[in-house]
Amino acid sequence: MTHDHLQIRLALPSERAALEALQRRASLNNPGDRDALLANPDAIELPLDQITAGHVFVLEAAGSVKGFAAILPREDGNAELDALFVEPDTWRQGFGRALIDYCATTARARGAAAIYVVGNPHAEAFYLACGFDRVGTVTTRFGVGLSMRRVLSPSAARPKD
Repeated sequence: MTHDHLQIRLALPSERAALEALQRRASLNNPGDRDALLANPDAIELPLDQITAGHVFVLEAAGSVKGFAAILPREDGNAELDALFVEPDTWRQGFGRALIDYCATTARARGAAAIYVVGNPHAEAFYLACGFDRVGTVTTRFGVGLSMRRVLSPSAARPKD
């Protein structure tokens, strides 16, 4: 993937509504998520405390926001990929992978040995391609989710500011 002017940065509190709108667009455009979202519109929420704590990252390309991701610390010292959403008209252009790689590097810099995600079954191939392994299943409010883990290299470089 080569994108000119690609930047990943911390989200700003003032971006919360715009990021939630991006999440809604991405979810509604994904056939695997659409019905669940329509039945549970309250599922779209980006907690302000995640943004203010420095857990949410925004990807910009050519001056506009193309996606965002959030990683949260886990009790075991690892990290949880809590959100990953990319504008539907930019899917399959490498933005999701760039966000995951950035989150993995950031999680490692913060001391995590692995990053976990509970993914939708229809996203399994994507997560596998991004270095995750399937470790089980979990029951979520929307059905069965895949528990996946990406072991982080101890020599991972620190993310660029």
